Amino acid sequence: MKTYWKYYFILALIMLVCLAFSNQFTTPIYLEVPKNWPKPHYDFSKNPLTEEGFQLGRNLFYDPIISRDNTISCASCHLQQTGFTHVDHDLSHGIEGRIGTRNSLALVNLAWSKDFMWDGGVNNLEMQPINPITNPLEMDEKLEHVVAKLQRSEKYKALFTSAFGDEKVTSQRLLKALAQFTVMLKSSNSKYDKVMRKEAVFTKEEQNGYELFKANCASCHTEPLFSSDKFENNGLKPDAVLKDGGRIKITKNNKDSLRFKVPTLRNIELTYPYMHDGSIKNLAMVLFHYTEDIYQSPTLSKQLVKKMELNEQEKGNLLLFLRTLTDEEFIRNPRFQYPR
Repeated sequence: MKTYWKYYFILALIMLVCLAFSNQFTTPIYLEVPKNWPKPHYDFSKNPLTEEGFQLGRNLFYDPIISRDNTISCASCHLQQTGFTHVDHDLSHGIEGRIGTRNSLALVNLAWSKDFMWDGGVNNLEMQPINPITNPLEMDEKLEHVVAKLQRSEKYKALFTSAFGDEKVTSQRLLKALAQFTVMLKSSNSKYDKVMRKEAVFTKEEQNGYELFKANCASCHTEPLFSSDKFENNGLKPDAVLKDGGRIKITKNNKDSLRFKVPTLRNIELTYPYMHDGSIKNLAMVLFHYTEDIYQSPTLSKQLVKKMELNEQEKGNLLLFLRTLTDEEFIRNPRFQYPR
């Protein structure tokens, strides 16, 4: 009996050593929360960040292997140089030239979002990629097929082993790795941020634009994230072809008709075309919409019931302020670029 206990003890010791060895090269990383920013909504305890998980997610983000015909990646619609969205067409494009029904949202500061997609149809960052992967107008693939393709790849066997301790590929691990990459896409070093940290100063025109922004825009585009993370009807006339009702598609509540997620204004200079349908081409036209072209409907945001009054000089100053939200460091950060 004593001999058996010795064997059990040795076996347990070996298992502990193996476990320690499998994790010894996993490097924890952390999302730094800027001073005076709110607490992130993302629950990091359920998906602890590691450098190896981040790099796996980075490779998956840029790899078209996750689409049915291996032609479309996440980066096809979310380019770093344009704030992780696309600018070459109004609506997202998928495999075989298929055209989607909405403009792609910028992927930025996702740790602070409670809901995802224009209609909030997803409330978990780890589940968000399922929509584009399985959408017939985008990647038109099945998760089990993606897993099978990754299992046949020597490259991904090595990457999954580094991230999770063994080469087993599962849909859960796939989604967690993608989340580890996208949750790190933080933009917090624009001129605006430097001014807030007293490292820079606005020009007179930018300061005037900032005051106009706070008076006319900040109720929905709330600092410092420049989004309330809510759903609003911004007075955009419904497209007769798309017939997109927005949030009502998810809630089935008439009060949510024509309400869409308030997008962040960070890097807004780079993320044209604007609105959920990509129907507004530039920022000057956005200001024209809010001052002259509001579509009246029962669910119109209460902030827009009263007409926004801006003269041409004020519009120019407001545009100058919006350009201070461009984060050059973010759009050029080599950690977010295509892995070499």
